[in-house]
Amino acid sequence: MATKTEEKTATDKLAAARNKNLDLAIQQIAKDYGEGAIMRLGDEKIVDIDVIPTGNILIDRALGVGGFPRGRVVEVFGPESSGKTTLALTVVAQAQKRGGLAAFIDVEHALDPAYAKRLGVNLDDLLVSQPSSGEEALRICETLVRS
Repeated sequence: MATKTEEKTATDKLAAARNKNLDLAIQQIAKDYGEGAIMRLGDEKIVDIDVIPTGNILIDRALGVGGFPRGRVVEVFGPESSGKTTLALTVVAQAQKRGGLAAFIDVEHALDPAYAKRLGVNLDDLLVSQPSSGEEALRICETLVRS
C-alpha cells in the first residue's frame, strides 16, 4: 500500500509531465501562428486595443472592450433575422467614418445595398464578396487579411 508521500510524489510527477506537454504545445502554437496566438491571461499585461464602436452601447459593453477590435477579423453569427447584418453594417459604417476599410463577406447572399447606405455605409469603399461555400469564404478572408 502506497503512503501519502509516495502518492503525492506520483501526483507531482504526473502534473509535471502534463505541464511539460502543455508548454510544448504552447511553444508549437506560438511557432506556427506567431507570438500572442495563445497565452496565459495571468502572464501578460492586458493590452489596450483600439476598437470600432457598434453604435449600440449595450453591445459595446457586452463585448467588454467597447466595440469590435480594430484590425482584426470578426465573425458575426446567429439565427436568421437576429440582426447580424445590421450589426455588421453599422460597424462597417463606423469604421469608414474613422478612415478604415472594411470587407463584407456575405455568405447568406442577402446584402441589400440600399439598406447598407441608410445605415451610413459608403458603398463606393465597401468590398463585398458573396462566396458559394464556406471554404471559399475562408480563402477570400485569408487573402484579404494577408493584403
